[in-house]
Amino acid sequence: MVEPNDRYSLAEPALVERLASFAAGTTAAGLPDDVRASVRRRALDIIGVSLGALTLETSSAAIEHARAQGGTAQARAIGLREKLPAASAAFVNGVLAHSLDYDDTHLPSILHPSASIIPASLAAAETAGATGAETVAAIASGLEICVRLGMAGYDPAAGNSLFFERGQHATSICGAVAGAASAAKLLGLDAAGIAHAMGIAVSMGSGVIEGNRAGGTVKRLHCGIAAQAGVNAALLAQRGFTGPPTVLEGRFGFFQAWLDGRFDPTPLTDGLGEQWEVPRIFFKPYPCNHFTQAGIDAAITLREDGLRPEDVDEITLGVATPTVRTIGEPIEAKRAPVTGYQGAFSGPYTIAAALHGGGGLGLGLDDFSDALAQDPARRALMAKVTVVADAECDAVYPYQFPAILRVRTTDGRAREHRVMQNRGGPGNPLSDDELRIKFRDCAARVLGDDDIDQITDAVARLDDRASVEELLAPTANAKKE
Repeated sequence: MVEPNDRYSLAEPALVERLASFAAGTTAAGLPDDVRASVRRRALDIIGVSLGALTLETSSAAIEHARAQGGTAQARAIGLREKLPAASAAFVNGVLAHSLDYDDTHLPSILHPSASIIPASLAAAETAGATGAETVAAIASGLEICVRLGMAGYDPAAGNSLFFERGQHATSICGAVAGAASAAKLLGLDAAGIAHAMGIAVSMGSGVIEGNRAGGTVKRLHCGIAAQAGVNAALLAQRGFTGPPTVLEGRFGFFQAWLDGRFDPTPLTDGLGEQWEVPRIFFKPYPCNHFTQAGIDAAITLREDGLRPEDVDEITLGVATPTVRTIGEPIEAKRAPVTGYQGAFSGPYTIAAALHGGGGLGLGLDDFSDALAQDPARRALMAKVTVVADAECDAVYPYQFPAILRVRTTDGRAREHRVMQNRGGPGNPLSDDELRIKFRDCAARVLGDDDIDQITDAVARLDDRASVEELLAPTANAKKE
């Protein structure tokens, strides 16, 4: 870990140049089979959760905002018949991808890579007329760069992401830079051009996560802003703008600006192109904050073992210390979410929802409605839930987001269940069938079976596509009412 007062130096080339060379040299043919398969699965997942988000008021607002900007028709935004400028299409799709908090997560970087990288890549690919294979390679390299940037900000001594500790959303901060790499690659820039695009995007990335605690819908914008920034940075680099060569490690560079110069350079380049993080990114089985998901699994297990909401006298949800402030504080607000979206960041609500039983893969989109967030029976159960820091959970965080659920029943019995490994990660993966169930649950809200089947088939054969244009074409039939 480089400390603020250390003088960090690295033999040439600089960090951004090494990452850019990796992106420029990545080809679909050279990717390991599991990386190519992972990219296809993530593309289906992101398109699905984006379709599921189309009915939200904030999605309509983002779409109308993008439409109002005007500009050259270049790329498709999910749910629209007309095309938008590439950066605007990336913005819309990024907003949709992150709006349900149903997108994938990488650990220990604690960021959501696909919701920025895939929207930026698809917009750039359609604009440039890139092939499916070229798009797969760009997505893979962008995802890898994104999570490695996040990993460089993980402090083992603190046991947490330094971005997260400072209230920064590494998802959008790192996503803008990595999205620029993907977009620049697809626009045909060489390694030097990709490095310039990344260097430009460093001045564009941003994101603050207070909304996780206190509410508001601004977090839904973060991945859209990041994807838009990535595409704009690539387009500006294509027109001749340049970035500083030491934009990451320099005295006034990325890590100094965001983390006061504290970062670990090792994850940025060690094994780059040989040891891939992409297949290790966790899919989400439930449409809510990832810190809540192990608790949901624990509650589902106890429910299946006979525990009923009316049997509960008191519940203690034990989680890793850094996650308490997101899903358990302020506890009064977490026990009384006003909207389903606030419920998605509430330990008490997600436990109550799981004990009442849900859809999808255990809990689905219908379980996070505003009406259920205010349901008196669930509010009564939420009032009995306390969220606490647990040392056993701290021992494995942030490589997992574990939970220990302890219940005291009205007849005085004690019930307990531990979930130390998240569902959807490498150690407990979601199957292809489960991912298709998730995709269909999201997509069926706005599309018919034929369109759903067409998208599923197009994504499954993405490597062989002459272009990516048909990938999102069926989404124009989406019904948003």
